[in-house]
Amino acid sequence: MVRNTVLFIGILCVLVSAASAQNYYPTNIGNTWVLESTDGAERITYTLETPEEDFSGEQFRTLKIVTEVLGTSSANTSTFLVEVGEEGMKLHKVVAELGDVFGISRMEFSPPAVFFPPTLQVGEIWETLGETEVYLVGTVTVSSINEVVAIENVVTPAGTFENCLKIRILTKTTVGGRASRSTSYQWLAPDLGPVKFKTGQDIIFELTSFNLVPPENPYDVNADGVVNILDLTFVAAHLGEANPEADVNDDGIVNILDLVHVAQNFGN
Repeated sequence: MVRNTVLFIGILCVLVSAASAQNYYPTNIGNTWVLESTDGAERITYTLETPEEDFSGEQFRTLKIVTEVLGTSSANTSTFLVEVGEEGMKLHKVVAELGDVFGISRMEFSPPAVFFPPTLQVGEIWETLGETEVYLVGTVTVSSINEVVAIENVVTPAGTFENCLKIRILTKTTVGGRASRSTSYQWLAPDLGPVKFKTGQDIIFELTSFNLVPPENPYDVNADGVVNILDLTFVAAHLGEANPEADVNDDGIVNILDLVHVAQNFGN
């Protein structure tokens, strides 16, 4: 049970994020990644979905993780309510299936926990802490120290990925005053996301397939596929208006800030 909880917390570190110079964790709704263990025994599927809960704004996601034992009917599903913003990725809630005996574990974060800073680079360190009640076990506390330790090339069945960030996750799980520790590793590829994961039990998962939904470009206001002088001209023609098509930063008014955003994205 505790190992499952630790694994779920580690897996979460695969995807959650905010924008950085390189997008190591695309967060568009509909994105899917499939990783399989190198021994062919297990499969993990990550999917980003629209939350069922009534949350305002487009920054919320539900990260659904399905862990399967291949060749059997054994499968566990965990969901993570996450928020993506300028301050990084924030975690609001985790609901994890722990099997028939221990049932479902719920972990809520108030204030929300930050799992990733706005940018990632070698030497970056951040910590997370969560607590939940588990049937027949009692209170379980999970804390982790995450550190970007290297940049490496990674070879997987889905291809070879260069300049991947290697993240070390030191996890401490406390149950009834007794603590256990584990070390896992996650590799993230630029503009793609998770490509490899090594659990605290030395089980290695590698990317076998993925599907990334193309992001919408709010600065391509005329929807011709590229940000150029035509978009800048359109925005300039509506300065001072409450025109939603020209108000690219959604602050309610078309102004100089909208012009700056479009100009900074020329060619995209």
